[in-house]
Amino acid sequence: MNSEIATLKAEFEQRITSTRRGARLARLLAQQTLGEWGVPYGCEFSDAVVSVVAELAANAVLHGHLPGRDFGLRLALSDVLRIDVTDARGERRPVERPAAPDEEGGLGLLLVGELAPRWGVTERNPGKTVWAELPWPASAP
Repeated sequence: MNSEIATLKAEFEQRITSTRRGARLARLLAQQTLGEWGVPYGCEFSDAVVSVVAELAANAVLHGHLPGRDFGLRLALSDVLRIDVTDARGERRPVERPAAPDEEGGLGLLLVGELAPRWGVTERNPGKTVWAELPWPASAP
């Protein structure tokens, strides 16, 4: 990873169709953007960011979807990498809850909480933004 990137201020923002394919596209766009910012594919930081984006985008598509409305992905780099995923449903707030052992879902925000030291929800009109912040690595992986 390029050490000059840590002082860089950069931003990526995209509206994406609120579908499963859109959620996959969000993950791929995040991975590509990190590569353009000097983060090697497959390093620990890249994998963490892609996992957080995948979870937040999947939640936006599954729980924040309104017909005809896209969701938004924003990556903002300063001394931390902030990930914002915005959807149109403000009344459906994400809840971090333990899943029952036999449940197939419900663990996503627990994963986000493990990978991102800070995350939360910001109300918008209309909708909400679920965000996560990951510290930018000081040295190359």
